[in-house]
Amino acid sequence: MVTEKFLSIRNLKKTYGNGVQALKGVSFDVEQGEFLVVIGLSGSGKSTLMRCLNRLQEPTAGEIFFQGQDIGKIQKSSEIRALRRKMGMIFQHFNLIPRQNVLKNVLMGRLGQKSNFQSILGIFSEEEKQEALQNLKLVGIADKALLRADQMSGGQKQRVAIARALMQKPSVLLADEPVASLDPATCHVVMDYLKKVNQELGITVIANLHFLSLVRKYATRVIALKEGQIVFTGRPEEITQEWFQKIYGEGAQDVSTDGL
Repeated sequence: MVTEKFLSIRNLKKTYGNGVQALKGVSFDVEQGEFLVVIGLSGSGKSTLMRCLNRLQEPTAGEIFFQGQDIGKIQKSSEIRALRRKMGMIFQHFNLIPRQNVLKNVLMGRLGQKSNFQSILGIFSEEEKQEALQNLKLVGIADKALLRADQMSGGQKQRVAIARALMQKPSVLLADEPVASLDPATCHVVMDYLKKVNQELGITVIANLHFLSLVRKYATRVIALKEGQIVFTGRPEEITQEWFQKIYGEGAQDVSTDGL
């Protein structure tokens, strides 16, 4: 069936070759413009879910409809690349090219729309360079454009990664543990810029997060995974201590990033 939802996941399953069932029939919808956060213990299926959404991993079963298209049926590599342009991805470890400057790293987000010849030679138009600078300005580091990526702090690197993803002109940003490698004080800086992208550009954000203090501050809606299944869906303020214990286990402690 074709859905009119922006993004619709139906009975999604993923079983790895070693028999591990990472996802066990996950179903949910995402509205355009949401800031949806997925929470759960390590190994609950969060990263697998994210990677199935843009076909970095192939689901074992289930359906994913994105803007009315059944993306599980896409087979041509060109069509998969087109899908991934619409679904920008931000990773925990930034995935920048250390020896290249910040501007060049941001421009890499446009490679999916280049010919092989242009990609190999790194040919970018002046218009694209200006767009890259605008995206760096959006995340507050336009003045760092000519610095090498390996001279940046962790928080700055993640902001470069956000600017790079914006070069794809995505409809949705998938952020897989975007602040897990950062110190608590820097977490809020990066999350503030993701919120800015969400609110000012209208880009839907789906993020995996650990800290509930961040979830409560930034998410418009929350999904909790446990052992590959959804155990909670609702607003951040609805995650009571009782729900927290169900999601993370008895005795788990909620660590706050506030004030650090």
